[in-house]
Order: sequence, then C-alpha cells, then structure tokens
Amino acid sequence: MNLVEVVNGTRVALDREAVAQLVARVLEAEEVCDAEVSVLFVGERRIRALNRDHRAKDETTDVLSFPLEDADDDLAGAGGREPGGAAADDRRASEAADEAAPPAPPRLLGDVVVCARQALRQAHADSLPPAFELAVLLTHGTLHLLGYDHEVDAGEMALRQAEVLELVAWEGLLVPASR
Repeated sequence: MNLVEVVNGTRVALDREAVAQLVARVLEAEEVCDAEVSVLFVGERRIRALNRDHRAKDETTDVLSFPLEDADDDLAGAGGREPGGAAADDRRASEAADEAAPPAPPRLLGDVVVCARQALRQAHADSLPPAFELAVLLTHGTLHLLGYDHEVDAGEMALRQAEVLELVAWEGLLVPASR
C-alpha cells in the first residue's frame, strides 16, 4: 500500500484526502507499491526560493519534484527473474526466507511541491477547471519522482501523463467555498 502525506501551507481550500488518493492512483497506474510520497502546497515566495536554490531559476513555478531515489531503481518491485536452473532455485530459497522476515518499510520516493496560487492562475489563463490544473501538476510531479523527464525524452512523459489523467479522479481536489 502506498502512503501519501499531504501538507497544505496555503489558504487555498484543498481536500487533502482527495489529493492523497490522486497521487496514490498515479503510483498504482505506474505499478508502484509500498512507497511513500509527500505532497506540499506552498506559497509563491517559497516555491520561488526552492526553484532558485535547486534549479537556479529565480522565478515562481507551478510544481517541483524532489526524488529521493535514482531513476534506475526498481520502483515497481518487479525485479529481474531468472528463467530456471540453480539461479531460480536460489531465488526460491531467498523468497521462502523473505516470507519469515518482517515486511520492508515503504520506499521513500520524495516530495512533490505545488504552488496552489500559480496553479489557479494557470487554470484561469487556460480556461481550465482549477481542480484539473491541480491534477495535472500532481500527476506531472509524481511522474518526475518515478524518473520521467520531459526535458530529455521524446514525449513519453507527456503521453503517460495524459494516459494517467484519464484514470484519476480530480473533481474533488478543491473544497467548495462556503456561502
């Protein structure tokens, strides 16, 4: 089971449970299990400082990801499988020993940091529902934690992001304003 911690350090009314469920669904779509992710919603000054300190870009941005694992790590936990013979026998013996061992702790994948106000501005500018823009940023940031990189791929991240967005529920990410 994946664990998603959500911290809202802004005045934007977010449904933290809906945010956690969306990120967990992205992880499931990528066949990642037993992982932990933190999602932080921050203000414009904080994300600008993070962007400046970590990317040398002194400007407000919408989402940043801080992965704790290398992209080459086996996030899905599938691992390689030997076709048979002595290596397969060793693997089966190892698996039997693992059954008696306590379960491993969740893998710490990293943090996704979102500037909620920037997301709302972008949604307004693009005539998109604000909750959908948040879903795009959460999906984008989570995919970065998993090793996707749109700056070097040939469109794979954008394609996967669009596919995953079809699978997630985003409508309840924002709490409706009380009247």
